[in-house]
Amino acid sequence: MSERSFDVIVLGGGPGGYVCAIRLGQLGLSVACVEEEEYGGVCLNWGCIPSKALISISHTHHKAPSYADKGLSFGSVTLDAPKMQAWKDGIVKKLTGGVRQLLKANGSTQVEGRGRLLDARTVEVTNASGQRERLTASRAVVIATGSATIEVPSLPFDGERVIGAREAVSLSEVPRRLLVVGGGVIGLELGMVYQAFGSELTVVELTSELLPGTDPECVKVVERTLTKRGATIHKETKAASVERLADGSVSVTLERAGEQSRVVADRVLVAVGMRPRSRGIGLEELGVEIDERGFVVTDAECRTNVPGVYAIGDVSGPPMLAHKASKEGEVCAEVIAGKAAGKDWVTVPGIIFTQPEIASVGLTEAGARAAGLTVRAGKFPFAALGRAMSLGETDGFVKVVTDQSSGRVVGIHIVGPSASDLISEAALALEMAATAEDLALTIHPHPTLGEALMEAAAASLGHAIHVVNR
Repeated sequence: MSERSFDVIVLGGGPGGYVCAIRLGQLGLSVACVEEEEYGGVCLNWGCIPSKALISISHTHHKAPSYADKGLSFGSVTLDAPKMQAWKDGIVKKLTGGVRQLLKANGSTQVEGRGRLLDARTVEVTNASGQRERLTASRAVVIATGSATIEVPSLPFDGERVIGAREAVSLSEVPRRLLVVGGGVIGLELGMVYQAFGSELTVVELTSELLPGTDPECVKVVERTLTKRGATIHKETKAASVERLADGSVSVTLERAGEQSRVVADRVLVAVGMRPRSRGIGLEELGVEIDERGFVVTDAECRTNVPGVYAIGDVSGPPMLAHKASKEGEVCAEVIAGKAAGKDWVTVPGIIFTQPEIASVGLTEAGARAAGLTVRAGKFPFAALGRAMSLGETDGFVKVVTDQSSGRVVGIHIVGPSASDLISEAALALEMAATAEDLALTIHPHPTLGEALMEAAAASLGHAIHVVNR
C-alpha cells in the first residue's frame, strides 16, 4: 500500500472541503483533498447550481406568455427538456472543472476515492478500482463529508418513478403528474420548476405548514402562488406506501387523521431533508463525538473533541447551507494555520428559490418575542414599488423586525422578486448592528427593488413615505 504525507488532509471536496483546502494552500500548508464522487459536492453537482439553472428556465417559461399584454409576443413557447439538461450539465461541468483548477493552482493534491480515518492523523483511501492508499497528516484532518438525501422506508428510491433531488434535476421529460413528498425547500423549489413546465403538482407535507421554520407571512405568498397555478396541497398528511401500477405510473397511499386516500402520479419526488454523512468513516471508532441526529459536535473553531480532528459544513450541524460550509472552511483553515479565527457571525442568510423567492436573516417576529424582545415590524409591499411594477413581479413584501428598546434590526424577511440578491444588504445590517434608522436614512437608488428595504425600515419606525404607516 502506497503512503503519502501532508500537513493537512481534508475529507470531502464540497463547498466546505474545497474552500478549506484552497485556503490552507494559500496559507502555505500542504494539503490532500479527498473526494469519492465529484469535486463541488452536492451543491455544484445536483443541488444548488443545477436546480437554480432549471429554476431560471422555468421562471422564464412561465412569464413568457404574460409579455403579450405588454406588447411583446413570442408565439408558442415550447420546452426542449434534453437540450435544457445539456445546458445545465454544461454549467455544472464548467464549475466543477473550475474547482479542480483552483485546488491545483493553490497547491492542493486531489485524491479520488472514499476516505476512512484509521486514527487522528491517518486516512485510508479506496478508489473506484478498489486500490488503497494511506495518507498521513502532520497537523490535522478535516471532516467535510457533507450530507445525503434522507430515504423514507415506505417510499424506497428506484431511480425511475420514486426519486430524490439527484434524479429530479436530470429528468429528460416533464412528468404529467408529479407528487412531491415533503413541503420543504427542496420539494417546493423543484416541484414549482416542473409545475411551471406543465406538471400537475401535488405536495404532501407531514407538518401543519409548508416550509417549516420560515416566516409564516412569507410562506403564505408562495402557497398562494402554488394553489393559483393549480397545485393540490395536503398538510398534516403522511405518504404511507407506494405501489407500481401496470401502466408505469405509481399510486401513493396518503394518511391523514386516520383516513386514507390515494394519489396516482408519473413521478414521486421524495424530498424530506438531508442527513449528515458522519457514519462509516471511522469517527465512532476514534471516539469523535456525534450527537443524536448524526452531526459531528464542534466548537467555535471547528474542533471536535479529538485533538487534531476538525469538522465543517453539513456534517457539523445546521444550517445545512453551502455558504455556511464555505465560511467554516475558511475559518477552519485559518485556525489550523495558527491564525485567530472563529465562527463569530451574527446571522447566516437563508434563501428559498420558489416563485416568488423567500430570503431571511435573523429572527422572525415570533422568534424575537419568544426571546423576550419588544418588537415592531415594518412591511413594504412590492405592489407599491415602481421597479417591481416595471418587472411585472409585484407579489410579496419586505419585512423589517426591529427591537423597540434599542432600535436595532433583529430580522429581515423578504418574499418577492430577487429576494436572493436583496438579502445580502440585510445580512450586513445585522452584522453591523444597524438600527432601523440606519437603513431608513441610507439613500437607496431609484427605481430599484432595494428601495423596499429602506421603506420597510422606515415603516417599522412609523414614517414610511410610500405606504400608509400603521
